[in-house]
Formats: sequence, structure tokens, C-alpha cells
Amino acid sequence: MPDSIFFPRGDGLALGDLAKMVGAALVSGADPERKVSGLAPLTEAGAEDLSFFDNSRYADDLAATAAACVIVELKNLRLVPAQTGALVTSDVQSAFAAAGQALFPRAVAPTAASGQTGLSPRANVHPTARIEDGVTVEAFAVIGPHVAIGCDTLVGAGAVIGAGCRIGRASRIGPGSCVTHALIGNRVILHPGVRVGQDGFGYAAGPKGLMKSVQIGRVIIQDDVEIGANTAVDRGAIRDTVIGEGTKIDNQVQIGHNVIIGRHCAIVAQVAISGSATIGDGVMIGGQTAINGHLTIGDGAQIAAVSSVAGDVPAGARWGGTPAKPVREWFREITLLSELAKKRRSPRKNDE
Repeated sequence: MPDSIFFPRGDGLALGDLAKMVGAALVSGADPERKVSGLAPLTEAGAEDLSFFDNSRYADDLAATAAACVIVELKNLRLVPAQTGALVTSDVQSAFAAAGQALFPRAVAPTAASGQTGLSPRANVHPTARIEDGVTVEAFAVIGPHVAIGCDTLVGAGAVIGAGCRIGRASRIGPGSCVTHALIGNRVILHPGVRVGQDGFGYAAGPKGLMKSVQIGRVIIQDDVEIGANTAVDRGAIRDTVIGEGTKIDNQVQIGHNVIIGRHCAIVAQVAISGSATIGDGVMIGGQTAINGHLTIGDGAQIAAVSSVAGDVPAGARWGGTPAKPVREWFREITLLSELAKKRRSPRKNDE
């Protein structure tokens, strides 16, 4: 359950105000002045907590909940106990996310581990760096020559910002991160241990072995991108690696050199994207998927987890498997293999 040491409750919000913030309708009869100050699952919620219900398997939990209010779809309103308020919406998850941001704004983006603001005297900031007002640079961070950092940005403890990098406003660079050869936009979040701008993996095979290919491109990360802990984004070889605005990348993802990722994509943990692949806008890629280099995944495509994508994927397609193919075709193959396996296990007539 949420721990007040890490995310203390505030004064709370009245249900009427919260309904307006999240775009939901407060059910008739609920007290619009009643306040909620916390978030909790149905089974643990108390008299000042907000919860949600969007799966029928938890109907018993909903019937017994002590939550002050529950976010539900209209079709499930009849299941809400009489003593519990309800916020009705067509998109429960989005409404609950918005409510969480309103109740716990400090949990939206990383904060300074030290709790301090401004430039730590134990940070190493080069005299040619341009630091706007309101920037926090924590202890043992290194800011290289000719770096520019916009106002309200946080550079966490032990982070390294290499020479010439640009970081926009209200961004968060997590502890222990390393950023080189990169231009980073506004409101970008890099979680701890992210690596941006290191060499891509490029070698030319010859009679004397592997000769290193120089990587002289950049990484460009547009506004509102979030990148999870220990993810690596290689700089381009002779063009740029680009991550489009609003894209969200999970922990431990590998993004190779020259990769182009569009806007508002979702890339789950342990995905590997090989060099020079192009990912369109709004693409969703499931965890532990491998994407070959020099291919294109079209806008709005969805790739199932643990897939291997070896060729171009059309816009709007849903693919999965190894090698990845259209989901319906993949499911037919799985069904056929299952049926063949069952037949092979069945007793032979001679054994009967």
C-alpha cells in the first residue's frame, strides 16, 4: 500500500472538483464536498481513499470496499455499494491516472534526492555552461563545457552531461545518468542510469579483424519523452538517432544508432531496436521484442511481447511471434501446432 513516508497525503480534493479535473461525472446523491486524499486498491481503501473498478473478476472486492469513491464505467455503476461515491467515465484508467496526478503531483516526475535546490557546491559545473534560473544540479554531477540547461530542470546526483549538450526546461535527469552528444527537449524524464549518446555498435569486417566505424551523429529527444532506468540510446553514425515527442520507453531498452522513433509510442522493457530502424507514430511494442535494423514499422502498429520482427510492418497492423507475422496468422499456426502435438501424443491403434 502507499507509504506516507515517501508520498505524503495532501489536503485532499473535493469529489466535485476532482470530477471536473478528470472529466468524469459524479453520480447523483454523492456528496460533492466530500474529500479524498489518497489512492488505494479496492480491498485496502479507506474512508478518504479513491479507487477504481474496470474488471468483473473484482466484483466481490467492489461490493466490500470501504473506499470513499470509485471510478467506474456506466455499465458497472449498479455494482457500486450504496455508501460509496462513484465517478462515471468511459475511460477508467485515464481518469484514475489524472486523479493520481492531481492528488500526488510530486509522484509524477523524479525529485531531488537531497531535497535541495540550486547548484550544489559539490557539483562540477564548467564555467562555460549556461544554466538558467531554477535549475537544480545535485552533488557529484558533472556539467561539461558549453552545456545549456533550461529553467526548472533537475540534474540528479552523479549524472554526467557531456560537452555541448542541450537540455530544455522542466526536464529531469536521473541520478547516475550519462548524456553526451544529445539535444533534449522540454519536460523530458530520464530515470536513473539512462545512457544517451554513446557510440553505436558499428564495425567493418576486414582481413585484420573488426575496424571501428566512427559514430558522428547525435541523439535528439523531443518534448515530453520519458525513458526508463538503465535504457541505452546510441548516437547516430552519420545521421541522428531521434525519439519523437510524447514517447514513453520502459526500463532496460536498447535503441541502436540511427533509429527513428515517432511520436507517442510505447516501448516496453527489454526491447532491442537495431540500427537504422524506423518506428512510426503511435506504435506499441511489447516487452522482450527484437526489431531488426533497416526496417520500418508503420504508424499505429502493435507488436506482441517476445516477438522477433524481421521485416517491415504495415501501419495499423497487429503482429506477433518469431518471426513476427499478422496476429491472426500467428494464432492459426499456434493452434495447428497444438493440434498436431495432441495427435502425436494420442495412443496408436496397435497399442490399444
